[in-house]
Amino acid sequence: MNKYSLLIILLFFLSACARLSPEVIQAGGNDYNVAIQSTNNEQLLLNLIRLKYRDTPFFLQVNSVSSQFRLFSEAGINANFQEQQIPESVGLSGGFNFTEQPTVTYLPLHGNDFIQQLLAPISLENIILLANSGWSIERILRLTVKSMNGIPNAPTASGPTPSKAPTFKTFHEAVNLLRRLQSQAKIQFAYTADDNKKTANLLFSHSKDSDIKALQRLLHLDEADSYPLLVQAGNSDRTSISLSTRSLLGVMYYLSHATDVPDADKTSGKVTITTNEAGQEFDWATLTAGLFQIKSSTNPSQQDVAIGTNYRGSWFYIDDSDLESKTTFSLLTQLFSLQSGDAEGITPVLTLPVGN
Repeated sequence: MNKYSLLIILLFFLSACARLSPEVIQAGGNDYNVAIQSTNNEQLLLNLIRLKYRDTPFFLQVNSVSSQFRLFSEAGINANFQEQQIPESVGLSGGFNFTEQPTVTYLPLHGNDFIQQLLAPISLENIILLANSGWSIERILRLTVKSMNGIPNAPTASGPTPSKAPTFKTFHEAVNLLRRLQSQAKIQFAYTADDNKKTANLLFSHSKDSDIKALQRLLHLDEADSYPLLVQAGNSDRTSISLSTRSLLGVMYYLSHATDVPDADKTSGKVTITTNEAGQEFDWATLTAGLFQIKSSTNPSQQDVAIGTNYRGSWFYIDDSDLESKTTFSLLTQLFSLQSGDAEGITPVLTLPVGN
């Protein structure tokens, strides 16, 4: 075999070995995962801010992501000839290159089914599912419940910003007790079945505990080791716990009030100013303290931003060091998934050829 044949064979193998490594594909998949999650979070935050300004929320859902890879390979040979036919030196060169052309398809979430799921009260089953999966019962109930045994949890905050300050302090005392009992494993949520009817119950494992006694007094309950949980408005009969739940949209409205609105937007009348009994501006941070806060700034440091979006000329964001707000936002995303279920988008679709 002469040198020319050997070089041709080497060039053939160089071209044949051109392929995309698994690492390249894996890196692309991870990038899409991060980008889609970031987009969904920003959209949800944007809709919370829209609600604060009494603007209409709008939802897009990523329907599909597809990508095409094009692989290019090249090879070359160079030789230095003088008078003899056999080259003094021979060089071999080659290279690979690829391009990626992703396409992302969005569907607007709309229609009767989606609106009903957005407006339907959050089910007791979903509340118990979240509580039994490790979420703080205090965080869950502050978000999802308007009243418990007639004790209000800012029911007027479940809609557009009210003009009068909401009532909520006694409710916060009750759910704080529940959280302490949950942390000490002294309560649990369980179902009982009777005549093919499933009933949710709150069970106490230490009925003589001082926190349990305090909770029973706040909720006007008779002494017992367990109480059926009911979803209905109004007071219980002292032997059960009655919950009036918010809708998913009501939860979003509730959290939207934690938006730090720029002073210029307040003075220009772009948002409702809530006042207390003394006629002074009500600080919504007293309602959502330890739960959620959306900050605003003209130019925040990107190192401080966990989730952010630009709206009406200002940056609104959740601080990256605000672990309570990040946790509540994560709970909101799970509630959104549970409540919206299999909501289908409607045409037209929005298709973005990202690679072009």
